Amino acid sequence: MQEANYTAINTFNSKYMNHKATSIRPFIGAKDFEISRSFYRDLGFEETTLGPQMSVFKTGNLAFYLQNAYVKDWIDNTMIFMEVDDADRYYTQLLALDLPGKYKNVKLTPVRHEDWGSECFLHDPSGILWHFGAFK
Repeated sequence: MQEANYTAINTFNSKYMNHKATSIRPFIGAKDFEISRSFYRDLGFEETTLGPQMSVFKTGNLAFYLQNAYVKDWIDNTMIFMEVDDADRYYTQLLALDLPGKYKNVKLTPVRHEDWGSECFLHDPSGILWHFGAFK
């Protein structure tokens, strides 16, 4: 019976769900909200303060919410992949920002070239892992 219901739901979703989404915005936390706000502004995102506990950061049509909330297991398991047009060039620009020199716990990992494309990694001050990658 449960399997039949699952199949009916999936049939309904694939037949009638037509996502006309315009964006997707993850919520991320911060161990130290003010430091993270500064970090993301330095990273080139534009901040709009939504209140004392939350901001939205944007670049072009991309955005995410930064919350003044810290749950270690959540932060330690948060990863964000941001597609860029050229991972090598983006890494060079990240190097020039010297974010690891400005912020405690920030780590920048050089570009790795894989079969699918290339990516570099950046841990924010709270430990959130960003992947900046370009697909082939």
